[in-house]
Amino acid sequence: MLVMRTRLAAAGACGLPVFCQPVSPTRQPSEDGPSRAAHLKETGPSRHPLSHRQRIDWHWHDVNQLITPGLGVLEVSTPHGRWVVPPHRAVWLPAGVPHAQQAYGPSELRCLIYPAGTNPLRLAAPAVLAVTPLLREIIAHLTGPDAPTGRPARTLEQAALDQLAHAPELPLGLPRPTDPRLRDLAALLAADPADDRSLAALGRAVGAAERTLSRLFRAELGLGFPQWRTQLRLQHALVLLAEGRSVTATAAACGFRSPSAFIEAFRHAFGTTPGRYQQD
Repeated sequence: MLVMRTRLAAAGACGLPVFCQPVSPTRQPSEDGPSRAAHLKETGPSRHPLSHRQRIDWHWHDVNQLITPGLGVLEVSTPHGRWVVPPHRAVWLPAGVPHAQQAYGPSELRCLIYPAGTNPLRLAAPAVLAVTPLLREIIAHLTGPDAPTGRPARTLEQAALDQLAHAPELPLGLPRPTDPRLRDLAALLAADPADDRSLAALGRAVGAAERTLSRLFRAELGLGFPQWRTQLRLQHALVLLAEGRSVTATAAACGFRSPSAFIEAFRHAFGTTPGRYQQD
């Protein structure tokens, strides 16, 4: 069977599911979080409700995972970068990749797992995927309270694999910088996504020339600075919308020049308008 069923528990720990362990909603990961990640074992599809800002600390698995929120927004952090994922998107996490998660708005984490050797996407690094309506329903059924077993389960598991094999990878991640100058710049904009300073002005704040920073963005993150900043703003927008902020207020808080510019950028990235996204 492609997907086996049990619960998630820390290896060698007391056997409590990791989601039952109390975690402070305001606790933030340390810089060495990935290096301190616990090895957790998950051997079956799972569904776990998460409260607003509830956090699951750094850990890793020896299986591949497909993670998607059933509702709300889920932030997934890895050493490779950070993704803020709405319900019609999912994150593929290869076996062995440390990661942490945090919910925004009342949320629900849904997860399918596959043996390390089963990789329909042939992806060696985390990726954001589009979730078709059919795949979303399959995940909901496999992780629901009345999840099937036996042959019906295996049929759905194979259908999920077939859907995954054709799921498009989306350029929606926010790569994690390692250069100290890029880290400082990223921290400035994460603290205030509406900061509209030019790259030259931000360079003066972090002690680096504009040309140097531009080169580092391309070489290290694979994105130009304008694209990276747009990704940061869109991720922040998902969080604010999940918290109930209006479209107009979200556009202003994220630094878009107008609500219409925000709506267009959001539609281009997520395939829907922010207003419709909130309604759904």
